[in-house]
Amino acid sequence: MIELTAAQVAAATGGRLHADPDVTVTGAVIIDSREAGPGALFVALPGERVDGHDFAARAVAAGAALVLAGRELDGLPTVVVDDPQEALGELARYVLATVRETAADGEAPRVIGVTGSVGKTTTKDLLGQLLAPEAGEDAIIVPAGSFNNEIGLPLTVLRVTGQTRYLVAEMGADRIGNIAYLTRIAPPDVGVVLAVGVAHVGHFGSVEAIAKTKAEMVSGVVDGGTVVLNADDLRVAAMAGQAAPGTTLQTFGTIPSADVRAEDITVDATGRASFTLRVAAGAASSGEGEQRADVALQLVGPHHVSNALAAATVALRLGVSLPDVAQRLSAATARSPHRMAVTERPDGVTVIDDAYNANPDSMKAALRTLAVMAGRTRRSVAVLGEMRELGEGARAAHDEIGRLVVRLNIKQLVVVGDGAYHIHEGAMQEGSWGSESIFVPDLDAARAMLDESLEPGDVVLVKSSLGSGLWELGDHLSMALTAKDNNK
Repeated sequence: MIELTAAQVAAATGGRLHADPDVTVTGAVIIDSREAGPGALFVALPGERVDGHDFAARAVAAGAALVLAGRELDGLPTVVVDDPQEALGELARYVLATVRETAADGEAPRVIGVTGSVGKTTTKDLLGQLLAPEAGEDAIIVPAGSFNNEIGLPLTVLRVTGQTRYLVAEMGADRIGNIAYLTRIAPPDVGVVLAVGVAHVGHFGSVEAIAKTKAEMVSGVVDGGTVVLNADDLRVAAMAGQAAPGTTLQTFGTIPSADVRAEDITVDATGRASFTLRVAAGAASSGEGEQRADVALQLVGPHHVSNALAAATVALRLGVSLPDVAQRLSAATARSPHRMAVTERPDGVTVIDDAYNANPDSMKAALRTLAVMAGRTRRSVAVLGEMRELGEGARAAHDEIGRLVVRLNIKQLVVVGDGAYHIHEGAMQEGSWGSESIFVPDLDAARAMLDESLEPGDVVLVKSSLGSGLWELGDHLSMALTAKDNNK
């Protein structure tokens, strides 16, 4: 982060200063006292389980120069605000605006905002790999994992310095207004909308409300900015009508009218897709005529074609040449954990760990990839947990997944936890019988069963929402041989 005095922090956040106004923040902005170092700014966030205010003294003892808090803390240099989380966002907005305003012509950081019901993190990671060679590793900010909410996004923005050229910002939402709030903190030069699905529909109430929220990205871009939309998703494509005058519209997809599209898609036995990347005349910043290049993705799952197209569209718009885009996409790897991470175990078991999150769309995509990777010669095993925040449609959505497992001829289904029970029920209703579908109550039971039953050649998918905890099982299966082998 740029250096700020305590007085500047107070002015940016509307806070009351209880510190020497000349105390200077020279380090990182943190919310975990264990990350405190010399010159840090510690933000004391109240939480459900712990209160950050209780750890402020520890952060200062470790070198933090200042605390942003909701109350005065005796003996500690503090800026007191009404709401530390809101103040965190205001500070991030101030820092980014300051860097933009003081940058030389053409040197201000370009912000790329990415939202959508699925694919945000993968697209963000792909963008980092496409743009880093242009900017240099030290001049691009790409958050690790999913720092995409009212806390994660400001912390990402606060890493900006005068040397930053690109800031790739993932923007998530579980309520109307979330994206609008995040784009006020970091107004995108390029705003990307990937898809409208049913993730978090339990909070939103309807898919229409989800679409309305994702469309906040379109209105949140800077004047004269670029909006990148998925032409294959009718709800996303319709957002073009909400773009402000002067906004550049770019589309990606597989339909012929898309500006950047994939043609001749094939998927190999490992679940990796190849395609021809076709760019319409004028779609790249160079203004060249129609161009084509071949891409062979290293990412597992044909659904990543759409994410790759989104990232390619942005990179082309920002001046990366098509040959470089194709080469970098073909070399790109998964950068965030528990997202279609494939491990080939020494005992011959293949583990697909996609347990970071789940909704009906991503669950279906992962299951289809499992079926492709297993093919006709290997046993496919789907270990599935609850898809959360689906509201009244949760039972039907889980039932549908169970039925799809049977239709895809997945050989073994293991359903973990009461919240996912209706996956098992759907599979049984669709025609599964005997032990083809097994319900277990918790992770311990699943771990014990899989350690005993997995055999060389099996292909295992682990998939659930993060709160269901199956990522722990994904870690276990990826790192361990079967219990039978370990006991030899």
